[in-house]
Amino acid sequence: MMNPFMKKKLKVGTRTSNLALKQVEEIKKIFSGIEFEIVPILTTGDKDKTTPLDRIEEPDFFTREIDEALLSERIDVAVHSAKDLPEITASGLEIVYESESLSPFDALVSKGNLRLSDLAKFSRIGVSSLRRKEQIRALRDDLKIVNIRGTIEERLSLLDSGKIDALIVAHAALIRLGLENRLSEILPLATFPTHPKQGKLALVVKASNRDIIDLFKMTIHELSR
Repeated sequence: MMNPFMKKKLKVGTRTSNLALKQVEEIKKIFSGIEFEIVPILTTGDKDKTTPLDRIEEPDFFTREIDEALLSERIDVAVHSAKDLPEITASGLEIVYESESLSPFDALVSKGNLRLSDLAKFSRIGVSSLRRKEQIRALRDDLKIVNIRGTIEERLSLLDSGKIDALIVAHAALIRLGLENRLSEILPLATFPTHPKQGKLALVVKASNRDIIDLFKMTIHELSR
């Protein structure tokens, strides 16, 4: 029996940044037999661009509004950066697919294309997570750490405008946005271990929407053959 969703477009919810939209395009290429209609959704994490990530207590900071859209069936499926998902999936939702990592590494972008070890003392380095702050302090406690938030483009603009001297971002983000020319250094996992799901994408569906879940499982099975 043909799945009823094979002949309709699935509404796919995503955050609104260029990176998030590139991630949807990546998923569309993987699942080329399924038609998607993109529904951009502004999340709490997109609205609040000032609170440092290490001060955020809500595990669904980047997913809440998208979760709500799934549960109310305003969208059929959500595409996320897998590391943005809470450790415990929200009640009523199910992860139906997780991609291979495009790159598990963090990357340094700096003025003059300098490596981390070559940055001048007291250089200002933009960082978004507690993990990255601790890693920098362990290697270069002479650097001035600056909390930064926002899209990759907004973070790069802080560097280009002279407000910071360097920043650390996910290597996968630079690849997806076609910004590898900005790369100064890929940081080794030995000294900069990253989130285990860095560079991966995840698809989330309402758990009761078995037809959609079956569609993805059937497609994933076909892809693995």
